[in-house]
Amino acid sequence: MDRKMNTSLNIGKIAWFALAWWLGLTFSGRSSIRAQEKGRAAGNAVGIFEGHGDVGKVLHAGTVEYDAGKQTYTVEGSGENIWFAKDEFQFAWKKMSGDLTLTADVLFTTKGGNEHKKAVLMIRQSLDADSAYADIALHGNGMTSLQYRNDAGAQTQEIQASVNAPQRVRLEKRGDHFSMWLADENGRFQPATGSARVVLKEPFYVGIGMCSHDENAVEKAVFSKVELRSKPQTASVDGRVDAMKKETGERETGWEAGQGGRLQS
Repeated sequence: MDRKMNTSLNIGKIAWFALAWWLGLTFSGRSSIRAQEKGRAAGNAVGIFEGHGDVGKVLHAGTVEYDAGKQTYTVEGSGENIWFAKDEFQFAWKKMSGDLTLTADVLFTTKGGNEHKKAVLMIRQSLDADSAYADIALHGNGMTSLQYRNDAGAQTQEIQASVNAPQRVRLEKRGDHFSMWLADENGRFQPATGSARVVLKEPFYVGIGMCSHDENAVEKAVFSKVELRSKPQTASVDGRVDAMKKETGERETGWEAGQGGRLQS
């Protein structure tokens, strides 16, 4: 009887130590993963953005280079597309909440490549390839559209602008509604399309990205005069943005300068 009890106790001890060892590895592994993610985000900070990296599975890793003197971001990206139910592209991002506007001048560095390569201003729920999102996509052939995916894994939809190859674009989020604004030759912004409704939980990811639209290729775009504002300007009745003096250089308080653009707190 004593031998049976001893055997049972030994088996119990072995099982307990095995369970403790497995739990230790599990929690240690999770802590290590979280630490690595934080480390990558901190190490990948660029300009006003907290991090950058490739979304989806790409054959060629992308990069983001920030020129502090010129305050420009050169985004190099690969990827098959930002379309259908999944995305593949290089993305520089910042986590934010609430209403906001993201504005930038966008220029491709070369005229070659796939005519539907895309430089984007984007707001997305997560860094998953199938995440819900809304963006302004400037294509290599000049076509510009408001793209959006309502839910994770859903098909992408778009509303195309009538203006081709605009230089300065703005993505605006108000509640669950996203809209595209384009600047005219005088720098005045006007709405380019109707709005799209996408429900995102806070916080979400806001940033700029590049997709070559060819999984075997890498393409670049330069984003300059990047402005990220947490409180969008109020649109007037005729569709123009109020307080346009802000666009003509009048100083505005609460902005961080010299960090790759303007960030309104």
